[in-house]
Amino acid sequence: MEQYKQEFIEFMVESEVLRFGDFTLKSGRKSPFFMNAGAYVTGSSLKRLGEYYARAIHENYGDDFDVLFGPAYKGIPLSVTTAIAYSELYKKQVRYSSNRKEIKDHGDTGILLGSKLNDGDRVVMIEDVTTSGKSIEETYPIIMAQGNVKIVGLMVSLDRMEVGLSGKLPALKEISEKYDFPTGAIVTMKEVTEHLYNRSVKGRIVIDDTIKAAIDEYYRQYGA
Repeated sequence: MEQYKQEFIEFMVESEVLRFGDFTLKSGRKSPFFMNAGAYVTGSSLKRLGEYYARAIHENYGDDFDVLFGPAYKGIPLSVTTAIAYSELYKKQVRYSSNRKEIKDHGDTGILLGSKLNDGDRVVMIEDVTTSGKSIEETYPIIMAQGNVKIVGLMVSLDRMEVGLSGKLPALKEISEKYDFPTGAIVTMKEVTEHLYNRSVKGRIVIDDTIKAAIDEYYRQYGA
């Protein structure tokens, strides 16, 4: 596993973004782990987060894109901090764009926040995590309604490696096949589990035998 992925896994734990216990997800599933990108709240953590996204995007999709699109609301700071990181790491200027929940009818009008999408734009979508793919169902039509744009790919921070809405395919693979663009993640839950199992982070074991057993059971039920 690449060094930046190992660092990112521990960064999620240290930032209390990735937690282990007993959680009920938006999808209704009971999960032994939970990721909340809203816990990245400091300047330093957001800077590091953008750098990890930028590295993963560069590794998966290269530099041939124009816009980073982050769906409202959590995707807004993700797209901003990643655009900054991309400029610093790869000396490439990319625009950020996000959608509003409500269309604005005065001043900076429309459904989009940040950059408008123009014909010919190549877009990389950014999300925190995709469990079932439902959020993409809501966002994809908004992007495509803006003009003749191409989605280069989707990047999430954590691939939960669960079945999507169909109940058959992995969520990210389902999205890729349905909308015809590639998907990727900074890390997968398999990589997280392998790296953290019986490993101490800040003086405590993050995934012990009990939590590992709960994760294994969860994936027997929902794993892709």
